[in-house]
Amino acid sequence: MSNATTTPGQAMAASTKYSQPASEARIVKTKDALQANGFNVLVVDNLDQLKDEVLKLIPEKSEVFTATSRTVDAAGLTEILNSDKYKSVRDMFMPLYGQPDKQNEMKRIGSASDYAIGSVHAITEDGQVLIASASGSQLPNYVYGAQHFIWAVGSQKLVKDLNDAFDRLETYTFPLEDERAQEAYGAHSSINKILVYRKETQGRGTVIIIREPVGF
Repeated sequence: MSNATTTPGQAMAASTKYSQPASEARIVKTKDALQANGFNVLVVDNLDQLKDEVLKLIPEKSEVFTATSRTVDAAGLTEILNSDKYKSVRDMFMPLYGQPDKQNEMKRIGSASDYAIGSVHAITEDGQVLIASASGSQLPNYVYGAQHFIWAVGSQKLVKDLNDAFDRLETYTFPLEDERAQEAYGAHSSINKILVYRKETQGRGTVIIIREPVGF
């Protein structure tokens, strides 16, 4: 995910602004805009309801790609969707990781699945979605490859417009993701690739908004 730097004062202001749950009015406005842009939208209260809705949407034995997501992890979905009840895309491509002659095969396996699930970094009130990535590994499924994709999104990620979306990414999300990357991989993250999603083919993409704040 740029090597943006945030001062302590900026971090505190960003946390106050971007970590709070959205008002019901903002949730309704964003839901209506997303639906007008071709997305299916569900609103749930908490992670238990999120898990129930996702498992209704994904038939067992489907091929599933799970993107790295605190929200998906917290709901227990990463473990379930990579179990033997489903065809785990990660289980298919991870044995190829680190093998130079297998990288193209690994990319092909990880780029087109029956279902892809993850989260996003911000959604605007007019229904635009912002996703940033260091490697871009989750983006092919979202943009084109997956037959269906699901985004699980805490309501604190709903913002007024794209200016707020980029500000949220730079001043709030990135410092937290950089800290997570250092703990998980021993390396800094970077905002290398940014996707702005405006519309989707009807029936392909589902956004599940969780009223309680979850993820970052």
